[in-house]
Amino acid sequence: MNSLTEKIKNKALILGFDLVGIASVDLTENAKNYLYDWLEIGHHASMKWMEKRKEERGNILKYYPDAKSVISLGVNYYANENQSDMNSKYQFSNYAWGEDYHLVLKERLHIFLNWITNNFSDIKGIACVDTSPVMEKVWAQRAGLGWQGKHTNLINRNFGSWVFLGEIIINSKLDYDQPFSEDLCGTCTSCIDACPTQAIAPYKLESEKCISYLTIEHRGSFPINQDELHGWIYGCDICQEVCPWNEKFSKETSFKEFHPRKNIKEKSDVEWENLSESEFKTTFKKSAVKRTKFVGLKRNIEANSPL
Repeated sequence: MNSLTEKIKNKALILGFDLVGIASVDLTENAKNYLYDWLEIGHHASMKWMEKRKEERGNILKYYPDAKSVISLGVNYYANENQSDMNSKYQFSNYAWGEDYHLVLKERLHIFLNWITNNFSDIKGIACVDTSPVMEKVWAQRAGLGWQGKHTNLINRNFGSWVFLGEIIINSKLDYDQPFSEDLCGTCTSCIDACPTQAIAPYKLESEKCISYLTIEHRGSFPINQDELHGWIYGCDICQEVCPWNEKFSKETSFKEFHPRKNIKEKSDVEWENLSESEFKTTFKKSAVKRTKFVGLKRNIEANSPL
């Protein structure tokens, strides 16, 4: 490992990232074709923003033409608490219990990028979270961080799939990690079998059936026969909860920002059912839950009432 690569990887760990790997910027034809086919079939449902920038997603050089290396970074967000620890039967995806991960990751990524550009004057780059048109799981696998499981989430040997991903794309060549080439799901179909809406086929997610999509991205009333949310009012973790890799290897996050907020953890069913718009704004300040908006969360609660 050359000294530049070693310094960059060490700094990533010092800044609190749990995972770091580096991939060469090569064309990703197979992944691009898979993406285009997935979009053509319509499995992105109403998420038209995925179509608008599909060429950039499929070819990172169309997003950042000077790219030479992708530094893929992972942060464990498992809070070591369960849905049963909440005071309500209404369920939020684990990642939404605490601070908005976009804000937490962006801040850390920009600190990292500024350190790189300040210490190595010839290097320029950009920082990305999952709002960027980047196939983050593809790059994470190519950087050796793990493999995409049958539920399509990235799984890491040491943390399971409770991992947020981000990228620093730079204009300089580094030493590259070996892509993760194994599929360690084996014959397991736990995620597929457990999904109550049959949204998962092996290595393919049909968003239009997915509870996470329905409770977060879908606007308006639910499609016919797709209003059974199984207690979830923001996101869904069923496919991750049953994954053997999570059952065995989950570790508590070092990020206090990802632990459940008191006002989410302690609210009762009745308090959620009577939530006002002003309470929504207070409860979910700097929270990912804002994405569904007040009307969306109320719709989700009403669809689950009574449990």
